[in-house]
Amino acid sequence: MPDADRPQELPARLLTDPEMIDACRVRDFARVFRLVKTKAGIYPSMIARRCELTPSRVGEVIAGQRQLLHMDVIERIADGLRIPGHMLGLARRVWETPQALVVTEREAPQEPEPEPQTPAALPGPDVDSILALATRTSLNAATLEAFRSSIEDYWRRDDQHGGEALRPAIVGQLRHVVGLLKENRPPSIQNGLYGIAAELARLTGWTYFDARQYNQARAYFTEALQLAKEIDDRQFMANVLACMSLQGTYQDKPADSLAFVTAAQDQARSAADTTPRVLSMLSMREAFAHATLGNRDSTHQAIGEAHRHFERIRASDPDPSWVAYFDETKLIVDTGIAHGRLGEAATAEPLIADALRREARSNQRGRAFHSFWLARTQLDQGKLDQACDTATQALEPASAVASERVSGHLREFYDQLAPHRQEPVALAFEARLRALLPPVSGSLRP
Repeated sequence: MPDADRPQELPARLLTDPEMIDACRVRDFARVFRLVKTKAGIYPSMIARRCELTPSRVGEVIAGQRQLLHMDVIERIADGLRIPGHMLGLARRVWETPQALVVTEREAPQEPEPEPQTPAALPGPDVDSILALATRTSLNAATLEAFRSSIEDYWRRDDQHGGEALRPAIVGQLRHVVGLLKENRPPSIQNGLYGIAAELARLTGWTYFDARQYNQARAYFTEALQLAKEIDDRQFMANVLACMSLQGTYQDKPADSLAFVTAAQDQARSAADTTPRVLSMLSMREAFAHATLGNRDSTHQAIGEAHRHFERIRASDPDPSWVAYFDETKLIVDTGIAHGRLGEAATAEPLIADALRREARSNQRGRAFHSFWLARTQLDQGKLDQACDTATQALEPASAVASERVSGHLREFYDQLAPHRQEPVALAFEARLRALLPPVSGSLRP
């Protein structure tokens, strides 16, 4: 149904009004229609059109001259006025759950990579060949720095908007850089290109992971590992393995997650230049893996290691740029999430709340993730009002970013809310959810 024709939601204040709740409970449609008119501005002619009734019949109901008892009519009223089914003693209506919450894990078709074209003496009609020829004689340290700057910009925009729209540009740049590697260049330039290609492959894998397209993500993470191995960049190999470990927690494969992070730590410890910040990040990923497995003591031990490594960080450390995101705020929120995964909600809640107060507003995806985690820990403790308020605040950043992982966190909270759906505060949250993420054009849909 087009947006213009879709029935609009009733205001949350009306759906939570005690008089409206009572009128619906006893199916007093005279009162329901009067309240809808006075508090939502939906007049009898509009009520009739929405509910497939005649205007005269609606007028008779409002005047108390007719009752509406047939189930099909009551269902039309629920659907036409967007009154949640349970308020009228009906089953949950199809429209009550936004499409964003019923999206299932998806995988992109596994298409073979096209065979790279052998460079000709003159460029072919494709842009990559032209770019390769144009840069063949001018590639230098400044060019490498430009590539690195573009990668940092991709990551920044990925945090703000999600990586779905960025992926074609990232993949295009990855293939361009891989093409440049086929030419003979000075070792410093060649090694720099390998590092850039590895970062672009990891970023591509990350965008697929964020979209829950796990097979594609694994393929690009593997490519990133191979590229980093060419220059023996063990810190970066550890970083890629840590990404694969995190993916394991989302795929409900905690044993894989622990194996990947153990391999990551082995790579990091074997590198002479691994910094405390990198080791701290890896210990926190280990904590996630143990928490997913339900290993309480091992989780606490890994959290302790993460904090001990973090305390050793110095401003002069030669941290790689890709680990700069792992600051004190990130350490705090990840600590809270690890406790939350263990079911230690009382410990997790203040940590996640503190991190949210510190977190940059521009990191839309991170704020949405962490807000839903906070809401879940509050609900675990029976704090229904606080949980719904926190989740409601998370809806705006969630609707601003294209991320199936965000949708997944929202679905988990929504499912956890099921026993409380008839409470007014939960009803208000659902109304706001449907307003921001309508069934047909939900902005979280992939």
